[in-house]
Amino acid sequence: MGNSQREGPAEERDTGGTLKITVTAEQPKDDKVAAKVTIPAADVDAAIDKTYKDIAHKYNFQGFRRGHAPRPVIEGLMGKEAILAQATNDLLNDAEPMILMELDLVPVGRVDFGEKPDLAEQGSDYVVDVTMAVRPQCELETYDAPAINMPPAEATEAEIDAQIKQLLSYSATYEDIDEDRAIVEGDVISADVEDLGGAEHLAGENRTIHVSKGQVPDEVVDTLVGANPGDVKEITWTQSAGEGEKHVEHTFSIKVAVKSIKHLVTPELTDEVAKKNFGYDDVETLRNAVKEEIENDKKNSLPTLKEDRVVEAVGSTLILDEVPAEYQNEIFNELATEFLNRLQSQNISLDMFLNARGIKTDDFISDLHAQAEERARQSLALDAMARQLGLEATEEDVRDEFVKSGIQNVEEEIENWRNQGRLPAIHDSIKRTKALDWLVENATVTVVDEVAEAAEKADETASESEADVAEPEATEPADTTEE
Repeated sequence: MGNSQREGPAEERDTGGTLKITVTAEQPKDDKVAAKVTIPAADVDAAIDKTYKDIAHKYNFQGFRRGHAPRPVIEGLMGKEAILAQATNDLLNDAEPMILMELDLVPVGRVDFGEKPDLAEQGSDYVVDVTMAVRPQCELETYDAPAINMPPAEATEAEIDAQIKQLLSYSATYEDIDEDRAIVEGDVISADVEDLGGAEHLAGENRTIHVSKGQVPDEVVDTLVGANPGDVKEITWTQSAGEGEKHVEHTFSIKVAVKSIKHLVTPELTDEVAKKNFGYDDVETLRNAVKEEIENDKKNSLPTLKEDRVVEAVGSTLILDEVPAEYQNEIFNELATEFLNRLQSQNISLDMFLNARGIKTDDFISDLHAQAEERARQSLALDAMARQLGLEATEEDVRDEFVKSGIQNVEEEIENWRNQGRLPAIHDSIKRTKALDWLVENATVTVVDEVAEAAEKADETASESEADVAEPEATEPADTTEE
């Protein structure tokens, strides 16, 4: 960035002419860039003239036609300082995107012109000191392409088995267990539910209840665990929704008559089941169809999965103790906006989404902050890799980005982004994409049947649990010695 002076591009502005600025910037320090911006006297005069004209057209001045009031009259009514303050504000607003373009810089937040910048004056250059918060420039522990695991492109037997198991689960039924015992967490029960207040949507006979936290309110689980078929329990709980002035609490109360404890019965895969439930002649035909579906899905999903794992691996090598709060908050706001827009497109409110999944607002926000920190670290890691590789964004690269976005008038849109000071963000994005492409191309990949590994691990865990239950506790032998 250096200390050299460079004259920024001439651009059409609302000042009535061309605004030509000069920017002298220092190297970033403590994640901030300091710069001195000079706006020539001619542009200052144009901005002040425009402000007087705007006020003359906006207000009626007695004795003068609208738009023809002379400066002394306008100053007498508005005050000269207020007029210069407006002109200065307009100049700074016009200069901000040009500063970003001149320095090819993406700030974190807005350009800071100081708490109370000096006012522009007629006939004089306007000079102002600015600061801009920027993303930290970090290093990586290694700039080698990472080593990652990936599933095979072909469908494995374990993957086919897992998919068929999922399909069979859709035909599963709940049946009463044979043993006589109390409810434990994780059980599924059949019960008659009576609404005692605010819970009409839960009431009904032979309701199936998953006695698991996350499926039903914690109070329901805590009350039902230990109950037996035939027991009747009254349960009350409160749910909160909204924040601040919109915060409301709803209290629910129900009576639960436990009828039976059930377990899930999944049908065994036979030729008959394959034909009756899924429309295939036999098991082999079903497995072949599932195999083909998995492999078609992999054609689309594996490239994205590889990118995700490469980015995750590189992000883990970032040398940075803590992501700056301002930058993390910026990413947090981006993620929140993306998520809320998705919900809005589905006509779902955030409260509806959280209540349906039993997620507390604080937990949701905490998880979103964690995602923001992870995305920030990964983005900074790609920045570091792009610098290491000397990657740049060319004009052709920029044009290609707009073409890929489906923009009709590419040149006009590029000019709009330039006038708004947004092209540096495109430049950074292109460089990160190039870095990612290099990492994906050069990553060392080990093919692993992850579904088979997960199934094997689950079987081992289940076997260990069964062994723990079956093995009796060691006890001290009784002392039979007679005194």
